Amino acid sequence: MTSLSVLVPVYNEQHLVSTSLGRLEILEGSPHLERVQVVVVDDCSRDATGEVLRAFAAARGVQWLENGPIENGVELCGHGRQGKFQWVFLRHVMNGGKGRAIRTALAEADGELSVIHDADLEYHPRDLARIVKVFVEEEADAVFGSRFAGGEARRALLFRHELGNRLLTFLTNWVTNVNLTDMETCYKAVRTDLLKSIPIVSNDFRLEPELTIKLAKREARIFEIPISYSGRTYQEGKKINWRDGVKALWAITRFWLSDHVYQEDAYGSQILGRLARAPRFNAWMADVIRPFCGQRVLEIGSGTGNLTRRLVPRNTYVASDVNPLYLQTLRGLTLDRPYLDVTLTDVTKGESFPAVEGGFDTVVCLNIIEHVDDDLGALRNVRAALAETGRAIVLVPRGPDLFGTLDEVLGHKRRYTENTLVELAGKAGFEVQELLHFNRVGTPAWWLNGKLLKRRSFGLLQIKALNLLTPLFRLIDRALPFPPLSLIAVLRPTSASAAPSGSGPDAGAAPEGAAPPDVSASA
Repeated sequence: MTSLSVLVPVYNEQHLVSTSLGRLEILEGSPHLERVQVVVVDDCSRDATGEVLRAFAAARGVQWLENGPIENGVELCGHGRQGKFQWVFLRHVMNGGKGRAIRTALAEADGELSVIHDADLEYHPRDLARIVKVFVEEEADAVFGSRFAGGEARRALLFRHELGNRLLTFLTNWVTNVNLTDMETCYKAVRTDLLKSIPIVSNDFRLEPELTIKLAKREARIFEIPISYSGRTYQEGKKINWRDGVKALWAITRFWLSDHVYQEDAYGSQILGRLARAPRFNAWMADVIRPFCGQRVLEIGSGTGNLTRRLVPRNTYVASDVNPLYLQTLRGLTLDRPYLDVTLTDVTKGESFPAVEGGFDTVVCLNIIEHVDDDLGALRNVRAALAETGRAIVLVPRGPDLFGTLDEVLGHKRRYTENTLVELAGKAGFEVQELLHFNRVGTPAWWLNGKLLKRRSFGLLQIKALNLLTPLFRLIDRALPFPPLSLIAVLRPTSASAAPSGSGPDAGAAPEGAAPPDVSASA
């Protein structure tokens, strides 16, 4: 069982809105829904839509407020409950467009799922019950109702309009590499917490490509189901026209080039999301640590799984994070990876660590301990999760003299030297098996941006350049005269018997950038 919030933007629909809302009551019989919230936003209609909504609410025992409270240009007109349904009626003081009306409705949404429902009669809510079923059975992040995938019935009209829709869908598929059949569909259902975490900026029909592209960039699990469709003619009141198609073309280009896919939050999701736009760099990092990974792996701070995807499969692999948005993305990876588990693990709280029989033989902890106040306690928690012969792979930023504005933005508490890292590891009950010097080429760029220019963000072009040039950087990194930007320590519990360097289950030749066992040596 789940709950659904239906977001209904309304503008000048006095003849159809009552019937359209009444159709939603078919969801009363859905076996998958325990509650339905309907949020209606009148976008400052100039016809009698307001009076029609008042009569609709009164017929269902919903109290209508005369001169209701107004906040941020939104007036509360009425709210009430009838059976499984909760009705909320809002009104914009000024017309803002479909996108703004949806943002207003979304702010009130409290169901587990949210879906957009237009106030006309082109779509039938009986299809919403089938959409909800996909969420329940397939653990989807988003489900689109496709008008072109063969529904039960589809009214035949406006051939050139359909061609335009198919062109926009094709272009969206091209930039996202997702094979949708109907990007412009109104029926887009998304998990509410995911939808609220996406910054929607479009105020008109450009919302459709924006939302689709941003969902794809967030790696959402998107499904489609065929739906019935009874389109209107322009004489019957259809609002979208060729000008909206031209705007959509520009929107596809704009949102393809943009990586603004996270709302600002306490976890720095937008900044970390931008850093994830360098998959070749992530592959380099994975290749460096892979020889030291065993078959029972705990990864702390997995993010959206950029490293996880490159280190699996393993007999047991537990990916973890503290960001709920990242955890939801990670759980999507488990559906076809039976060896993968996902859990919330806070490196500062030992009780949050998962356990496996015999302990983990590898704990991967990259770019984590520099963010916490008690880095010693964090490493001790890592030590407690390990088997006696296990390894911890810990990456930290090197060079206190490099600490600058970029470190502040990322939430770094400190940067390390080789000596301070070795000393910290010893206090936590570890000995250093290997100390790897990683990413020398990044040191001048970090100094320039964080110390000299005092920038507080990473430019998208810089990240794309990093990704493009990473193959070259991998070839020349060891020959560069700069100190490394990061240190990777391969740690063994001090109680473990000595083992040859790099002798793990996947061990082979020493990875690039490795320092000799004498940890004070320079690579």
